[in-house]
Amino acid sequence: MRSSCNGACDVRRPIVDRVMTNEAAFKRNGGKKYENRLRQVEEILHVGTEPIDYDELRASCSYGIPEDLRPLAWRILLNYLPRERETWKLHLKGLRCTYDSLIEDLIIKPIVEKQQEVDDHPLSQSPGSEWNSYFRDNEVLLQIDKDVRRLYPEIDFFQRPTVYPHKEAVKVKLSQRITQEGLKADVVDHNKSTSFIERERRRSAKPHQENTDGCTETHWQVVERILFIFSKLNKGIKYIQGMNEVIGPIYYVFASDQDSEWAAHAEADTYYCFQLLMSEIKDNFIKSLDDSHFGIDAAMTRFHNRLAEVDPELYAHIVGNLAIKPQFYVFRWVSLMLSQEFPLPDVITIWDALFADPKRFSLLDDVMLAMMIFERNNMKEADFGTVLRTLQNYPEIDVLKLVQLAYNIRDGTFTVTRQQSPKLSAREQFQEVKNGVTTLISSKLRSFSFKKS
Repeated sequence: MRSSCNGACDVRRPIVDRVMTNEAAFKRNGGKKYENRLRQVEEILHVGTEPIDYDELRASCSYGIPEDLRPLAWRILLNYLPRERETWKLHLKGLRCTYDSLIEDLIIKPIVEKQQEVDDHPLSQSPGSEWNSYFRDNEVLLQIDKDVRRLYPEIDFFQRPTVYPHKEAVKVKLSQRITQEGLKADVVDHNKSTSFIERERRRSAKPHQENTDGCTETHWQVVERILFIFSKLNKGIKYIQGMNEVIGPIYYVFASDQDSEWAAHAEADTYYCFQLLMSEIKDNFIKSLDDSHFGIDAAMTRFHNRLAEVDPELYAHIVGNLAIKPQFYVFRWVSLMLSQEFPLPDVITIWDALFADPKRFSLLDDVMLAMMIFERNNMKEADFGTVLRTLQNYPEIDVLKLVQLAYNIRDGTFTVTRQQSPKLSAREQFQEVKNGVTTLISSKLRSFSFKKS
């Protein structure tokens, strides 16, 4: 079902350089420990005939995964591949064929049948009308299309043509099914208190452009197809704004695989891994669970409670003094797993740790706490606007140190008192010295006056 091409997926150089920089930092900071982890990951994935030890793999991947091993490691850590290597070939063949059937049944056939149905009318209100179903799908598709066109706009990867277009689906581009006029994207509840707040760089980004070539398709159009199929097969949740941010890094890692045999099936494998990932985090997207112990509101409350425990001073300022609600920033951090807060290579590095976490995503709270700690000196006395800008547009940071601090917070080996005091400006240092000298002189004068009397 794929076009024949032996070349690896083309990836923009700056992003590759950034990923390599992260790996170089791992090696430089970890030394022999990094080399040992690299060797361990290679042995676990490629050596021996014993079933893969999940605990050993997670431990080896917890501080980052080498780029060439990441696509396979993520497939295993997300429970897409079974432990027994000898079953992989048959397992993958069956699932990939099933995915091709989904494309045929959910995208290609409906269009063909709709066009051939003479008794059905585009204006028909009948529940069984193919046209009626077609237009309902377009309501969801419109929101998907808007979102994927802005997927990681700072890089050109998603705008570039895939080397492995789907042989049949490439002829039926979903982005050409809809028009921006006459449709209402009602799959997002804009009245919800925890509304999705986009990062500034996304709001001002230029959307990815349409590819009308009948023989090629861009990466964002592939992602659009995956999300549409997901929405069709998950009627209870459909598609919620922000899912594009969750699927983006997974597809990027798989489509960038240097092994062409794996990269050729990036679309199908991304669909299944995204489905598995959503089964674990879907509570954050289901509105009916907002007020329960499992939804996004519970997750935000849990994080603020953790912040109060780890750094009561910062909590008192942000929540007590400034009354900044978690909906303003924690909602996006949790639901999108920090995928909007950092450049894509840094997101991938953080996700290495999250996917390797034995407790799965409990480490996410610790990473978010580490983000607060790193910026605490800039926020603990700042005003409302400054703090909110920091939280909604988090500055670039060394994510390797961020992950390390997250582990220290989890292990209880970190306390806020160990943080260095904020650096004073030259004027503030001079003022402190001046105040000290003044105090000393006053004390001496009082002492001298007492003795004289």
